[in-house]
Amino acid sequence: MTREPDASRVAVVGAGAVGGYLGGRLAAAGHDVRFLARGATLAALRRHGLRITDASGVETVSEVRASDDPREIGAADYVLLCVKTPQLPDAVDALGPLVGADTAVVTVQNGVEAPEQAAAALGRDRVLPGTVRVVATTAGPGEVRHVGPPGALGFAEWDGGASKRVLRLRELLRSASVTALEPDDIWAALWAKFLLLVPIGSLGAATGGASVGELRSRPGTRKLLIAGMHEIHATARALGIALPDDAVDTATALMDGQAPDVTTSLQRDILAGRPSELDAWTGAAVRLAARAGTGAPVHEMLHELLATRASLPVRTP
Repeated sequence: MTREPDASRVAVVGAGAVGGYLGGRLAAAGHDVRFLARGATLAALRRHGLRITDASGVETVSEVRASDDPREIGAADYVLLCVKTPQLPDAVDALGPLVGADTAVVTVQNGVEAPEQAAAALGRDRVLPGTVRVVATTAGPGEVRHVGPPGALGFAEWDGGASKRVLRLRELLRSASVTALEPDDIWAALWAKFLLLVPIGSLGAATGGASVGELRSRPGTRKLLIAGMHEIHATARALGIALPDDAVDTATALMDGQAPDVTTSLQRDILAGRPSELDAWTGAAVRLAARAGTGAPVHEMLHELLATRASLPVRTP
């Protein structure tokens, strides 16, 4: 198939909730999207395409191209790296055939270390650090259930700039009804999300699955949440990240504005006995605080509790 001169090919690595949503929207808008997937997900994509259902029950079905062989997909203009952090090393190792001379790889993992991990293998000039906001879950292989507002993706060049390739990808996303965020400082944006997400997810898992509404309404757990946010804020500032002075207040307001039944993927995975992003969330909060020399006693305690829990077999009543 010959592409139009101004067309852009997007490869999506991982067809879970985030990758399925972003790639599905782009495919539905008529863009050249190729999924790198495997197993039941690959079979479902080939059999019935990608299904995205929104909160009102409206379903979008997109015919998509999918393969488990990156050589079959070929070089792309953009690679959306949408796997979770435990799968990141293997995913980066498999990118070779997808990466051409001008390919930009967008990292959308939760946490703040993924861009460096991808850049260590690919080089900083190929990596666009990104932050995603998509409230969605996988309802089954090749099926994404999306709730809340339209998904959003923010990204920039490593130095924070908006190059031609950044502007082009923003155009593609907007044409697919995906919000393209334009962060003034991509690193501050990554850390602001980290500051909000990690204390909620860590404490939610440590309490056996308490929702954000339950955590914020109890004086004791609310105090722990805010203390955890302050730990991450201090770490970020010590590492040279330009988080504003009121970042904790902003995160607290965002937390209070969330639907009360919201939980995080971290706590859902840990409670179900699945591989989780514990190391990239709570572990990173502890690791980076040690590097900065700021300390993180709340996250140290939560990480020890959760690492112990994750090491134990899942017990059934």
